[in-house]
Amino acid sequence: MRYYTGVGSRATPAYVMEMMEEIAIECEKKDLILRSGGADGADTAFENGAGESKEIYIPWKGFNGSSSFRYESSPEAEKIARTIHPKWGSLSYGGKALHTRNVHQVLGQNLNEPSDFLVCWTENAKDVGGTATAIKLARKNNIPIFNLGNLIEYDKVMRHLKDNY
Repeated sequence: MRYYTGVGSRATPAYVMEMMEEIAIECEKKDLILRSGGADGADTAFENGAGESKEIYIPWKGFNGSSSFRYESSPEAEKIARTIHPKWGSLSYGGKALHTRNVHQVLGQNLNEPSDFLVCWTENAKDVGGTATAIKLARKNNIPIFNLGNLIEYDKVMRHLKDNY
């Protein structure tokens, strides 16, 4: 199986969420499985386009009304998140859980099947918010990143799908 990570800000603009849904539809046609996180905004857009081809990693049972069973992060994922987040010690329990689930979104349930690529949106394509954890982890694992905060990335990800799958 092949995976991609689709994440981003809860404040993702509506026109970008339409792009994300289109990307997810194309990925499903190519038998790629979405990994996302059940949050409003970007996550929801990807999940809407992915149909049943998805793994949704949530920080705790019932997060945002999700029925996903993937809500127990591993201690190993927390160790990884701890090395990436610059202010880990100042995070609340919930904040730590949110960042830890991002590790599974990029590396999979057992942390041994990295996604083929990551698509996201952050304002001005910067490494900010919870999405920064996923971006930094993808970068650390040489996973291609397409940040739709730079709109030219939409064409790049669609070309990547056409050329590689």
